Amino acid sequence: MLPQSVRALPGRYVITLRPENEQPTGDWLFAVRGPEGLTVVHPADPHRSADTTGSAQETWVPLYSGDTAHGQDVPGMLAALLTPLATGGVPVFVASTHDADLILVPGSRLDLAVQLLRAAGHRVAEAGAQHRSPTRSN
Repeated sequence: MLPQSVRALPGRYVITLRPENEQPTGDWLFAVRGPEGLTVVHPADPHRSADTTGSAQETWVPLYSGDTAHGQDVPGMLAALLTPLATGGVPVFVASTHDADLILVPGSRLDLAVQLLRAAGHRVAEAGAQHRSPTRSN
C-alpha cells in the first residue's frame, strides 16, 4: 500500500438528490448524474441549522487525495483510503477526479476518520494547511 497525503478541504457540505433533468446551480463541489437523478454536493447553508429545519441533515467534510495524485491505471489507491474508514465504521461518499479522489466523511466523524487514516499510515492535513501542487507520476 502506498501511503497517501490527504487533506481536509475547508467547509461543510450537504448531499442532495435532484430531478434527473435539473442542472446544478449556485456553488457546488461536484455533481453526478445517474439513473435516479442528479446528485449534487454543495456547501451547507450556515444560516440553516438542524434546530430550524425540522429534520437534521448531516454535513460532510471532503478529504482530498490530490497531494498524492495518480493516474487512473494505478490500482488500490482509493481502496487504501476506504478500507480503514470502513473497518472503523465511518460512512463515506466518494467522487473521483482525473488524478485524485474526494472522500466525504460525516462532519461528526471527522476526528475518527483522521485517526483511522493516520493509523493506516496515511498523512492527513487539517483544512487550511499548506499544501504543495499535485504532480502525477505515471
